[in-house]
This record gives sequence, C-alpha cells and structure tokens, in this order.
Amino acid sequence: MRLRVLCLPLAALTLCLAPLAATAQASTDQPLSVIDWLGTRSQPLRPSLGKTALPEEPAVAANALPPQVSVQPLGQGAPREIGLVPGTVTGLPGDIWTGSDPDTLITLIESLPDLQLPAARSLLYTVLLAEAQAPQGDAAAGEVLALARVKALMRRGAIDPALSLIEQAGVTKSPDHFDLWMEISLLAGTEDRACAVLTAAPHLTRDYGTRIFCAARARNWENAALTLGSAKALGLMPDWRLALMDRFLNPDFYEEAAPLPPPRKIDPLSFRLFEAIGEPLSTGNLPRAFAVADLRDLVGWKAQLEAAERLTRAGSLPDNSLLGLYTERRAAASGGVWDRVRALQDFDTALATGSAEAVTKTLPPVWQAMREAGLELVFVSLFAESLARIDLTGSAGEIARTIALLSPNYEAAARASGGASLPNQIALGEVTTNPPGEPREAAIHEAFTSARPRADLVVGAQQKRLGETILHLLHMLHQGAEGDPTALRDALATLRAIGLEDTARRAALQLLLLEG
Repeated sequence: MRLRVLCLPLAALTLCLAPLAATAQASTDQPLSVIDWLGTRSQPLRPSLGKTALPEEPAVAANALPPQVSVQPLGQGAPREIGLVPGTVTGLPGDIWTGSDPDTLITLIESLPDLQLPAARSLLYTVLLAEAQAPQGDAAAGEVLALARVKALMRRGAIDPALSLIEQAGVTKSPDHFDLWMEISLLAGTEDRACAVLTAAPHLTRDYGTRIFCAARARNWENAALTLGSAKALGLMPDWRLALMDRFLNPDFYEEAAPLPPPRKIDPLSFRLFEAIGEPLSTGNLPRAFAVADLRDLVGWKAQLEAAERLTRAGSLPDNSLLGLYTERRAAASGGVWDRVRALQDFDTALATGSAEAVTKTLPPVWQAMREAGLELVFVSLFAESLARIDLTGSAGEIARTIALLSPNYEAAARASGGASLPNQIALGEVTTNPPGEPREAAIHEAFTSARPRADLVVGAQQKRLGETILHLLHMLHQGAEGDPTALRDALATLRAIGLEDTARRAALQLLLLEG
C-alpha cells in the first residue's frame, strides 16, 4: 500500500510531513504486530549475558598520529539505542524519544489504559519495542525509560519481549533493573539464570525474599534459613510472606497444616512459592502477566487454551501460538472454549479442502464464536489470506468481505468488492460520501475528509517527540473507542497527518466493522 501524506495549514503554520511519513509507518505486508514479528524470528531474542569474545588480533593503527579522544562528563555513559525491533521493521526513526522530557514519557506510559482497539495495541507494542535513542541524549534517562517500557510490556502479559528488553537494557545496572528482571524471570520460568547472577553479586537486590529463594534454589539451606531468621528478627517482611517462606524452606513441618490464604496482592515470587509448596493459585483473577504460567505443558489443556486466548486477545502472544493449541487435539467437552476449539477445527478442515460449500457451512459459526470471545482479529490474521482465494456467496460471502477489510490487504479487498460504503472508502483512503448521522461514524468520516489534526501533536512529532505524540494519540484513541467522538476524530486525523495512515485506517475499519 502506498503512504498517504497529509499537508495541512494549521493556524498560521504550514506543515508538510513527507520526510516523517517516509519513516513513520511500515508497509502493510509486515505482520499485524511486532509481537508476531518477534515470534517469527529464527534467532533467540535474548542477548547473551556472557562476556563478549575478544577479537583474534589487536587493532592496528593506520598512522603514527595521536588518536582522537572524545570527552564527556563522568557518570554520563554514552546514550545508546534500546529496543528489540529495528526501524526497518517498525518504520519509526531512532529519535522518537530524544526531544521529550523523560518524566512526561513515563507518566504517559504508566497511565495508559488497557487498550481495547487492536490497531491501538499494535501501535503501542511497536513504540515500546522500537529501537530508539534516549530522551534528550541522556543515558540515565534512557535507562529509566527502558524500565517503564519493560513494565508496560509485563503488565500486558508480553513476558518474552519484556524479558528480552530488560536483558538488553542491562540487568546489573541497578537493583531496580535486577529486581524487575527477577520478577519477569519467575513468570517466564528462567529464574535459575537470575539466581546465578545474584549469587555472584548479592548486592543487586535488597529483597530478602529473593535472596532466600535463590539460596534455596542453590541448595544453600543454611544461608537461606539464616536470611529468613534475620528477616523475622528485623521485621523486614510481612507476616504472610514470612509464613510462606517458612513453608517453602521447611515443608515437612507443615504436611498437616491448612492451606495458606493468598495475599490480596500477589507478586511473581509469591506466586511461584505457592506453587512450590503445593498450593498453586488460579491465574484467572490475577493480572494478565500471570497467565503465562498456564502455557506450560504441566498445566491442563483447558487452562492452556484459556490463558492463550487471554494473552492473544491482548496482543501479547503470537497468533500462531493460539492456533497451535486450538488444533493440538480434539475438544474434550462442550460449551465455552470447547465450542470455539471445535468450530475452528471444523473450519480449518473445510478450508484445507478448498471446498466453497464446506467453507460456507463452517465459516459463520466459527466467526460468531471468535467474535463472542473477542478474537476476531486473531482469526483474520490466521485465515484472511487463505479465505480470499475461495469464492463465497450469501452470509459467508459477507463475512469473508468483512474479514478481507480487516486484513492487511484491506485496500485490495475494497477495490475488488467495489461499492461506496464508508468502510470501503476508508480502506481506499478516499471518502466522498455525505456525513453519516451516527456520532462515531460521523467522527470517522470527518477525520478522513475535513478534520484538522492536533497542531501541538504534529509539531511535537516534528521536534523529535514522535514517541510522545504516539502515546498521546493512544490515550485519545482509547477515549474515542469508549465513546468520545471528538477524541476519535482528532486521533485519526492526527495519525494521518504524522504519516501513520495505515494505523488510522485500520483503527477506523475495526471500529466500523467490529464494534456494536
């Protein structure tokens, strides 16, 4: 798809954003999300924690002149790009943070709501994972921002990317870096690596629970017991954590004891400790990050399916991971997730035959099942391309056209289907119909016709604050999806103005075709 660049007069200011637009949006033949892109990489995401190999030969001087020496204040390490996904994939420049105040960025990231619009979630993951330089060229600010980015990924259940990003940022830079790494490692099941680092450098954490846990993992029972005794004597842990630690270290003493009540607020270490003492906690009512624990093979298939649906719905698990679980075996019962498994397996079998009759029969029930579970875009990602090769009519044909408009190839789908509906015109980026009466549709129509973008956000994007601008727009998109037509109009118009035309169109199409 071609990029559309919008140049508009804003008050007395004329802004033409062609240079920005050229780098601000990846083409639509990329995966729907950077999470999917990360999932397709053949190389491991996580950087090695070992020492860098020395070159085979020392460097050789080119001449006898004294070398050039660069000077910078002590304590101000050279800023570096932090991120997992290069600009060639994200389409974003490396200076998206450099013009922003770091405190403003952290506030925007921490206050982001749980985004319901798939296009907004995809853009959020893109900006969180993009390779980018530090705010204001300050290395320390870049490290603090990296922690905020990792925490945002963790809250949304994107554990593998969060783990890779914190390891890239540097797990030994500070106790805050290490503690966050340990929390994520406990959820990912890689805590042995973190404990090995802590054993070599005990100063990296102030948390007595982590010290006790790692000492026990290393079978250093005496040290673990001594640390627990010190924590009790000095009142360094709450009573419930002390009781949990005691049962972890001395399980034989509590064989006949009643189960411990779970705390009101669970953390990754406590979650793993409850599991270790034989009292595992259900993840259904816990924050999304804990659902990752239910993806392990030791968990039942139903729990795996529900966890994968929860994570995929949030955009934090590659779509193919859910498909693999759906098709792993036959449904064991009926109702809920079992009905979705059965409907998807029936459709997958029909699609493999290439029979239009079989697909016509199985597409409506599986589409309805996916819609009820909030997994429509996952289904689109998995099957739109194959479905486009089958000629369907009737209700199945209508569903297929909707799926095509929700796919990355929405523009080609709109051209093929013809018609002057608002979704078709949005897909083509050429809205000519009269404004509709419904407020949401009217806001979308205006965003693609006469609405002016937010001048302050457009200027910010030009002044190396593109990341900050995107975070503001994500807040506005959420408000728009929740029913604020002004916020929706301004968000879509501004996305188009800064070169994120593809995101604007996808967001509009999702609101028109999936909501209500």
